[in-house]
Amino acid sequence: MMSDILQKHFGIQPEQSYMVRNQMRYISGGVLYTVVPVTHVEEDTLVELYEMSEHLSKEGDRYVSRFVASTNEKFLVTEDEVDYVVLGNAPHPVVPSTKLGRKLARFHDRGRSIEKVIKSCSRIGEWKSLWEKRLDQMEGVWNNYLTERPDREFSRLFIESYPYYMGLAENAIQYLVDTEMDEETRDSDAGTVCHVRFHESTWGTEICMKDPFDWVFDHASRDISEWIRERYFSQNRTFQPDIRSFLQEYESVSPLTAFSWRLIYARLLFPIHYFECIEDYFTASSEQTQKQLEDKLERMMKTSREYEAFLGNFYRIADVPLKKMSIPEIQWLKK
Repeated sequence: MMSDILQKHFGIQPEQSYMVRNQMRYISGGVLYTVVPVTHVEEDTLVELYEMSEHLSKEGDRYVSRFVASTNEKFLVTEDEVDYVVLGNAPHPVVPSTKLGRKLARFHDRGRSIEKVIKSCSRIGEWKSLWEKRLDQMEGVWNNYLTERPDREFSRLFIESYPYYMGLAENAIQYLVDTEMDEETRDSDAGTVCHVRFHESTWGTEICMKDPFDWVFDHASRDISEWIRERYFSQNRTFQPDIRSFLQEYESVSPLTAFSWRLIYARLLFPIHYFECIEDYFTASSEQTQKQLEDKLERMMKTSREYEAFLGNFYRIADVPLKKMSIPEIQWLKK
């Protein structure tokens, strides 16, 4: 079906195809093509993703996916009442053991110089309202469960765990509010192209490609903190040297301000991993997936004190000069 769209609307004859990140990709003439359904993506969002993609490409990023024009010189095509766009990449292989921190810093530096005004994709200054909304929605679900007798183990775990993670989230929101009130921003704190969730394999494990549909426009601390979060949970025994190296690599290109450090910390404080686990359970389409998420929640609860210790020691792990930068800590996490 997707290959038919390439042929019909773009005049592209696929020579081979394979799966990358659960999505079928096609190679033709040395270019890697991806057909993306976008019926439910707002037009303003599509335009901004296009603008960010073009900007980064013109700034010299060879790995950015660019929107491909159809034979009718349109970027959006419709087939069977479904809208599609096509992305094109040169299929560069991923080079192992490269300094991802440096690469991310250069990516952010390029993104900061975009002149187009980004509104629809922007999350700048919206963390507080988004976090509060998420908290309110989750509390509503939790209250409903309180009035019912838990009929599943997951329900019992959710009822038991939510007050703790609600408290952690409220701490994060307060730390964020204090940061925005106390700290002055620098040029490096300007908005840039970021990712919804940046982690080690976001840009690929075999072929390196930077997909606009992974992006939002935000403060660079978003990507840094989400990489750290994922690294902590996936490499629990080696996370400290990994995090230190990643941050040193990043700062060798773009030193972090006190404002940046405090945003990183606020985001690590906010338990997005918990919220996503609960939300994924309620939207899971199979019992097998639900069981995996139940096990994940149970592990999360059992290791919550370890995560507290990580949060309490984070600034020391990251070698942040707290006194020099006048960065406050949360005392109850330092116990």
